[in-house]
Amino acid sequence: MIDIHSHILPGVDDGAKTESDSIAMAKAAMDDGIDTIIATPHHRNGQFENDRQMIQTNVSILNDLFAKEDIPLTVLAGQEVRMNGDMIEDIRNGELLALNDTKYLFVEFPSDHVPRYANQLLFDIQVEGFIPVIVHPERNRELLEHPSRLYDFVRKGALTQVTAGSVVGKFGKSIQKYSDQLIEANQTHFIASDAHNTTTRGFVMKDAFEHVKHNHGNDYVAMFMENSQLLVANMNVNRMEPEGIRKKKFLGLF
Repeated sequence: MIDIHSHILPGVDDGAKTESDSIAMAKAAMDDGIDTIIATPHHRNGQFENDRQMIQTNVSILNDLFAKEDIPLTVLAGQEVRMNGDMIEDIRNGELLALNDTKYLFVEFPSDHVPRYANQLLFDIQVEGFIPVIVHPERNRELLEHPSRLYDFVRKGALTQVTAGSVVGKFGKSIQKYSDQLIEANQTHFIASDAHNTTTRGFVMKDAFEHVKHNHGNDYVAMFMENSQLLVANMNVNRMEPEGIRKKKFLGLF
């Protein structure tokens, strides 16, 4: 299993603090069925600055550490970029780091609102040749209150990633309900852990996929897992609802 969102790099943000923490997270990830993980430190969120070169260097160091510790977990480089007015300039000057150096770029909104310039900036990112992936939209207060805003972003080419913990209710019932609605409405394309530690913000990917299987069916599980593989390979991901679900709807089975 591939986890495209984590804070496993030690000492760079509010995730792992030490190498021992990273090792503990790696073991927990493997216990959850994860063999490949993208390290996505916060960048430009008002507290943390983690540019491309620093992340790539630290990912290389972490992979060497895991090899030394005989931990068969592959770490890839990424970045969780808080939406800001300098993003296009930062793309052009090479400061921003797409996920595994693909065309997919994480974009994070503030937790309580969506910037007024979001629509234009998401368009501009696509003009620059990248596909914006809006992280944890289900935890954004404005999108919870006005879900049509996210629908508009997705309609215009953005992708979204919901958090495994949201899917299983760790952020509350309203966020869990919205996560299920996003899955059912084909408004999200990835499930990832956004893991910060092994206690309060763990992986719970297995539990999340069990929830999806029980409430939405195996076709959605397969789609989400495949999309993470396609992203890492820099291939086009599935934007439509799974073929099996479309067929059942066409046949009037639900």
